[in-house]
Amino acid sequence: MHYYQPLLLTPGPTPVPDEIMSQIQLPMVGHRSSDFETIAENAYSGLKPIFGAQNDVLILTSSGTSVLEASMLNIANLEDHIVIIVSGAFGNRFKQIAETYYKNVHIYDVTWGESVDINSFLDYLKSLNVKVTAIFTQFCETSTGVLHPIHELGQTIKSYDSDIYFVVDGVSCIGAVDVDLVKDHIDVLVSGSQKAIMLPPGLAFVAYNNRAKSRFNEVTTPRFYLDLNKYVDASTKHSTPFTPNVSLFRGVNAYVDLVKHEGLNHVIQRHYMIRDALRVALKALDLKLLVKDDVASPTVTAFIPNSKDELALIKNQLKSRFNITIAGGQGHLKGEILRIGHMGKVSPFDILSVVSALELILTEYRNANYIGKGVTKFMEVIQHES
Repeated sequence: MHYYQPLLLTPGPTPVPDEIMSQIQLPMVGHRSSDFETIAENAYSGLKPIFGAQNDVLILTSSGTSVLEASMLNIANLEDHIVIIVSGAFGNRFKQIAETYYKNVHIYDVTWGESVDINSFLDYLKSLNVKVTAIFTQFCETSTGVLHPIHELGQTIKSYDSDIYFVVDGVSCIGAVDVDLVKDHIDVLVSGSQKAIMLPPGLAFVAYNNRAKSRFNEVTTPRFYLDLNKYVDASTKHSTPFTPNVSLFRGVNAYVDLVKHEGLNHVIQRHYMIRDALRVALKALDLKLLVKDDVASPTVTAFIPNSKDELALIKNQLKSRFNITIAGGQGHLKGEILRIGHMGKVSPFDILSVVSALELILTEYRNANYIGKGVTKFMEVIQHES
């Protein structure tokens, strides 16, 4: 059977809605024109509710990794002590960035597939016996599908030492989670365009509070393209310090309109409902989940096939037979897990397609009848939560 419409269910890039594509494909305008100033002004301010920010959200024409690096270079001086929470491949990327520039880097390792334990982390902080300038962590660790308790973590950090800057990588979950920089005690929150914000790759975002803004000016760490002071200054003029991706700025505004139409609370609820339904369905197909229910991300779910052969078969047949693309593992989990992305332009019926395909694949491979088992459990959750 041939499937004309591919279904992209990776943890990024994600499918782009037609409403966004139509705006991206409009005729080009000059990036130093009043036309672009209107586009940029709307984009900077339109993202504020998504990020739970009070200041306009900065937009860089670059990848998510660029704002991981920018969030560090604009907060920490080269001699400062900084702490990196590493619970997966992208926490490790924060570590790699830190060790490229800084000597006083302290790593708090969390077992991959688990979330940070607040009390243990606090004990770790106290044991360092140094003045820590900033703490960096993921919100959602994309490589495992763990959602860290950011609100509790922020509260704990600020209670321990209110001078510490709390910097959060929200690349794979912003647009699908409830976040508020004030309530969560976050100083800098970064994200990328190709995940729950459902744009093509190419933009990166920085939300910040006034305390962080002041810090940007104080820090002496060398940087040029990633100097956030340039972006703050340009944003006040509804402009950019360097050539922007004009088309994707238009896409931001189309995305904001879509969220307004659906309602941000409903967008978040939809992601969590799909997460819950998918997890129940995978369990019904005798597929083990990597992450416990109470720390599971609403944007990506990792599961463990029964063998390496089964893992390869599932991934390959989803692509070759059903035109469905999912992702494998990263780091030491490569060849151990599969990951299904469910963020942005995703409905329960998109995920129902992959559940149905898994039923067929596993029924044939395991020589046991799984037809209807996952689908039934999936739809029961949708019926209950919708």
